[in-house]
Amino acid sequence: MDGEPRRMLHVEETMGTVFSLDVREVADADRPRVRAALDGAAAWLHRVDELFSTWRPDSQISRLHRGELDVSQCDADVRDVLRLCEEAERLSDGWFSTRHAGRVDPTGLVKGWAVERAAQMLASAGAGSVCVNGGGDIQTHGGPWRVGIADPLRPGELIAVVEARDELAVATSGPAERGCHILDPYTGGPPAEPLASVTVVCRSLTDADAWATAACAMGAERARPWLQRLPDAAAFAVTADGATWQTSGFARYDAAMFV
Repeated sequence: MDGEPRRMLHVEETMGTVFSLDVREVADADRPRVRAALDGAAAWLHRVDELFSTWRPDSQISRLHRGELDVSQCDADVRDVLRLCEEAERLSDGWFSTRHAGRVDPTGLVKGWAVERAAQMLASAGAGSVCVNGGGDIQTHGGPWRVGIADPLRPGELIAVVEARDELAVATSGPAERGCHILDPYTGGPPAEPLASVTVVCRSLTDADAWATAACAMGAERARPWLQRLPDAAAFAVTADGATWQTSGFARYDAAMFV
């Protein structure tokens, strides 16, 4: 019916993964503006890949690694991401690191940052409820949304569900899908006491992505108390033997609490 809120969905492939941009509560009058924002958000995600891909030889990150660019010559978004990476490294006492195999690699933060920006673009265009999913890392505005946390040891199954009723970010890191790709920055090897997965929930996906990466690098013993101390964040983890634990703030996001 005319005037009834509607849903708009867009799927985009870039950065080696799939992004879904789901907007709801879109009134007819707002549809052209939200459609333009969907197109703009998709273009934005491709732009992020052009700037930050470590696989593209013409990206600014690759050129920075080869010494063809100085940080001061990089795009403002590149400088912003590198600054955010420095802050994450400082907050995590070095467990989040952009230095890997002798090169600058901000991939532990940049996808979350890009998804968060895309979600803000859609919300600003008039969508009442927004969910952007980038390879399993999710930023929402409005709601309600239910976000499943995959069981890393049982493919295709969920181990928990998060309820999002406003601006919320959910990021998960671990070796389940890509193998051991997060290393201990102090040894260069796999983390001691590795976690099967760790999920961080907070308002910003930029933060959640970086903090989940750092927690995986720390391993189970260091990660739990560090995550517990993070302000305005909660975490849920699965250990290598299938046990689970959560920080004290996670219960307020558990979908079971809203049934």
